[in-house]
Amino acid sequence: MTPTASAPAVVTGNGVGPLLRAWRERRRISQLELALRADSSARHISFVETGRSRPSEEMVLRLADRLDVPVRERNALLLAAGYAPRYPETPLDDPALDAVRDGLERLIRGYEPYPALVVDAGYDVVAANRGVALLLEGVPERLTAQAPNAMRLTLHPEGLAPRIRNLREWRGHLLAQMEREIALHRSDRLRALYEEVSAYPVPEEPPGAEPAGPVPYFALPLVVEHGGRTLSFVSSISTFNTPMDVTVAELAVETFLPADPATAEYLRARAG
Repeated sequence: MTPTASAPAVVTGNGVGPLLRAWRERRRISQLELALRADSSARHISFVETGRSRPSEEMVLRLADRLDVPVRERNALLLAAGYAPRYPETPLDDPALDAVRDGLERLIRGYEPYPALVVDAGYDVVAANRGVALLLEGVPERLTAQAPNAMRLTLHPEGLAPRIRNLREWRGHLLAQMEREIALHRSDRLRALYEEVSAYPVPEEPPGAEPAGPVPYFALPLVVEHGGRTLSFVSSISTFNTPMDVTVAELAVETFLPADPATAEYLRARAG
């Protein structure tokens, strides 16, 4: 599995300084480097981190930007510094996000017949196209109904897991991805999901199985059996640039590109 980001430093005391120090240490950059990025001085950064100087609202946001702090956590930094949160958290079904929902639906429908879906910060599926529905044929309704979870659908022994031919590799990729997100967001919800799906049983390798040879793809594929055929996909994940809302910041679009001509041909034929 891919190494995860280091755990944040233990935060003691009050105010924004310890929080900023924890983010800086997590990013593994020095006070001097952060100062150069933020057009400040190492002395001022030190004073902010130790509580000897209260940063302006603009400085908090600038440091958060240079440290690539997630939008939700930027609100926490502002509160700790004594300022009001800057970024709203609008429910996805709010009329204010009509354009976002419509755009995402158009995007994943336009990707058909190939699979595409939209997930939130906890990997709950908020939208999916017919390509995803095709792959999930035969999965129990209790896993697919009422805001299904992408990680649970993929790794549950009654979900896609039994059909994934390279389950160990794909599972390792997904768990490593979740570990990185947990290190970044410190989410109890995500930690609970990780503990659940990582505990799912993994089938033993057949006795005498030969080790896999080099993967003939440019990225780790998801190799799935469907209808007696072997389908191969490589995935990509997209997020919004410079989001100004917590909900929007935590949405991600995952698309699955056919990794070989046979997979593409099969999906086009099924769509026709």
